[in-house]
Amino acid sequence: MAKTDTLPPIAHPARAEITVEGVLRALADPVRLAIVRQLASTDQEIACGGLTVPVTKSTLTHHLSILRQAGVVAGRQEGTTRFNSLRRNDLDALFPGLLNGVLAAPR
Repeated sequence: MAKTDTLPPIAHPARAEITVEGVLRALADPVRLAIVRQLASTDQEIACGGLTVPVTKSTLTHHLSILRQAGVVAGRQEGTTRFNSLRRNDLDALFPGLLNGVLAAPR
């Protein structure tokens, strides 16, 4: 792909398509929960390489894909870097208190 070409936007479910079952299923994995905890600890996006989890790059990509498909995180591509952010506003609007409860739970 040439530098002037733009990549298609990364697909995310619309707010109305996010289900509590999908969110809870995505958060049930310890690695995905660790990713969400890291994203929740900042107001800034975090590049995939900036996430600290004990998995390979391809496994990290898989976990981020599951979180994105469930509507928990959003991804944005910039050049060769993918930035991730927590969809806190959407999750809080749909399921008030859920994310805070999950994040406050003991590890």
